[in-house]
Amino acid sequence: MSRAYIALGANLGDPACTLRAAFGVLANLPDVRLRRCSSLYRTAPVGYARQPDFINAAALVETALEPLPLLAELLAIEDRFGRQRSEKNGPRSLDLDLLLYDDRRFNQPQLTVPHPRLHLRAFVLQPLAEIAPDLTLPGRGPIAAWLPAVATQSVTRL
Repeated sequence: MSRAYIALGANLGDPACTLRAAFGVLANLPDVRLRRCSSLYRTAPVGYARQPDFINAAALVETALEPLPLLAELLAIEDRFGRQRSEKNGPRSLDLDLLLYDDRRFNQPQLTVPHPRLHLRAFVLQPLAEIAPDLTLPGRGPIAAWLPAVATQSVTRL
């Protein structure tokens, strides 16, 4: 089994309820075991600012799925929750990002692991550090070393 870290985010409808429901769907995926879930965090939008705040979280799963099949499952979950990809960094009903997959590096047109911007975003680092405080980001070092760099970004634990 491989260990994968997933970021969850939403800002349409009832995002906190959506993330809790998404944790449940992750827990019931074939070949996936949900091991840890972070708290929920309220965060300011990044990029396109004229939209509601996001609710974000992170999950640790163990899986027998390789990265691309796992990504396919995550995209199917997004679809179940009504995800529409109408504008980059725009509002969304649910966003699931595969952040890390073991210590592997994976670079395909549809997926890059580690996620290329995870170390720059407090809304990813804070929940991730909560469930894996000793985590080392492949090629970047300990997660704790990156937290001060994003300390000015608005993240509030719910």
